[in-house]
Amino acid sequence: MKSYSESYKKAGVDVTAGYKAVELMKSHIAKTMTAGVLSGIGGFGGLFELDMTGISKPVLVSGTDGVGTKLKIAFLMDKHNTVGIDCVAMCVNDIICCGAKPQFFLDYIAVGKNYPEKIADIVSGVAEGCVQSGCALIGGETAEMPGFYPVDEYDLAGFSVGVVDKDKIIRPETQKAGDVLIAIKSSGVHSNGFSLVRNVFTVNEQNLARHFSDLGTTLGECLLTPTKIYVKAIMNLIDKVTVKSVSHITGGGFYENIPRSLPKNLAAKIERNAVQVLPIFELIARTGNIPERDMFNTFNMGVGMIVCVDKNDADKAIAAINETGEQAYVLGELVESEDGVIIC
Repeated sequence: MKSYSESYKKAGVDVTAGYKAVELMKSHIAKTMTAGVLSGIGGFGGLFELDMTGISKPVLVSGTDGVGTKLKIAFLMDKHNTVGIDCVAMCVNDIICCGAKPQFFLDYIAVGKNYPEKIADIVSGVAEGCVQSGCALIGGETAEMPGFYPVDEYDLAGFSVGVVDKDKIIRPETQKAGDVLIAIKSSGVHSNGFSLVRNVFTVNEQNLARHFSDLGTTLGECLLTPTKIYVKAIMNLIDKVTVKSVSHITGGGFYENIPRSLPKNLAAKIERNAVQVLPIFELIARTGNIPERDMFNTFNMGVGMIVCVDKNDADKAIAAINETGEQAYVLGELVESEDGVIIC
């Protein structure tokens, strides 16, 4: 590569560091390649050929998101190989709510200074997330922005596209009172609510290194646990039973996300004692003296996804989810109400 500018380097942008980062990340990207990929890394666009086998009316479903202030935890712990999983998860977990299967992913990394090894570390996590979701990492962008970001910080966002047959799109309007709500367990805080988390614990290196017996690990390790990717579980579920709705429990918790998958005349009635709350959320509530209503309106509380099926399909649905390695259980049911979410 002959491209080089001493003047640009003096201004804070080293293009050669970018080239080195690309070389270091290639082995990670190679792990994500699927049959549809038609282009390599480095072109102006990523080419992907859709496999239309068994799909008569293809509908593309897209989703974009970032990791948010969870990145602050990664900065303090100097651990960068897992936040890419979060980035992929936040995108693909959204598009599977329509019944779409993720096909490919692109990432965007903006840095104050390009440290090639750190960039490769970040991309290794993105690649792992793509492997877990069965989609290909076909492109991305690394932008070195001195003066805009601190030299040791970065932002990470991504974009994914999936496909679903129009006749197989999950349609929430088919739901009725008496349908069962099934929870799929989360791995922890996932990638939402970290502004509140950081406020509660006054996050710094010392506090993150503190070991909590009820967590079984340090606070930092617990908070940095990657977001669960539910692609395999939901795809398997769709093959086994009729799924009436899927809710990804992200920012806004139960009260904001569940109604997004409900008709106006129905509400989710959730048994509070049925919710298998993870220890990290109990610690957050206790340490920050946060009311339970606020907890359920901010965090996933241990429930990463909620699916709705006919009550006669509940046992079969739980079995289909569990056989993919996830943990599912009955959370509640739908009732006639316009209250959206009722936790009792």
